[in-house]
Order: sequence, then structure tokens, then C-alpha cells
Amino acid sequence: MSRISGGDTKPEIVVRKLIHGMGFRFRLHVKNLPGKPDIVLARHRKIVVVNGCFWHGHQGCVRSKRPATNVDFWNTKIEGNIERDKLNKATLEEAGWQVLVVWSCETKKPEQLIDKLKRFLLPEP
Repeated sequence: MSRISGGDTKPEIVVRKLIHGMGFRFRLHVKNLPGKPDIVLARHRKIVVVNGCFWHGHQGCVRSKRPATNVDFWNTKIEGNIERDKLNKATLEEAGWQVLVVWSCETKKPEQLIDKLKRFLLPEP
């Protein structure tokens, strides 16, 4: 696990490129916000968090299957991540931020992801 990268993952870079291509500018991993969110659009008070399906327990996703060995460790690890994610999201929303969670499996379908990002980032007409 020590070799697992915490930032600049492929799914995160895909989302960044799409958001940048839409004309938005953003900050990465802002340390003074709960959970150091992946993408922060401060001007719009919006945050995009890119979660790995395995590490954050994406319900119903093939990639979130838990290992059959060392079950107690993995259940504790992943359940802890899920609880921390819920707490961070709630704290951010209480502070007036809008939060969008993008799962790594969603980056495999760019057309659908672009639609999701547009609905979140662009104002209603």
C-alpha cells in the first residue's frame, strides 16, 4: 500500500482535463478544506472529488470487490474511508460548498462524464 499514489491519478487527470477544457480554472488539493479535495473551483464554491472505486467502496461497481484474504483489515480500511468521505462531504456542504463525487469507473465513459460535469458546473438557464 505504500506504493499507492494519493494524487495525480489517471482518473483525476481525466477529470481535470475535461473541466479545464470547459474553460474552468481550479486549484488542486486545497489543504485548508476538509479532506483536501481534489479539484476546488473557489469562484463558483464547487468541489469535485475523484474517488477510486476500490478504495472508497463504490456500491454496485465491479471494481469495488473486496479481497478474499485479510478480510478484517480491508473491511476496516474501506469502511473507514467511506465514513471519512461522508463526514468531509457533510462538513463542506455545511460550509456552503457544492460537492460532486466522480468515481474512477465513470472516467471510462467520457461523454457521460462531460454531461455530469456540465450539469454540476454550468448554471441553469
